[in-house]
Amino acid sequence: MNLQYITDTKGNKSAVQLPIKEWEKIQKDLGELERLRNKKLFLTELAEAVEEMKQIKEGRIQARNAEEMLNEL
Repeated sequence: MNLQYITDTKGNKSAVQLPIKEWEKIQKDLGELERLRNKKLFLTELAEAVEEMKQIKEGRIQARNAEEMLNEL
């Protein structure tokens, strides 16, 4: 990666400059990472909901009313 650092008069790095094509690739990769995180979170929550429904069906826990579920959001 072709980076250029911007420094202050004391030599402390304060910014970085890189070619736009590399920045665009980083942005694309970050977008894909966020999409995968959201998918993983969705699947985790779905698995939890399925497990909760199984426990309700088996009588191990009591179903919540709609107001309780909405408050959880």
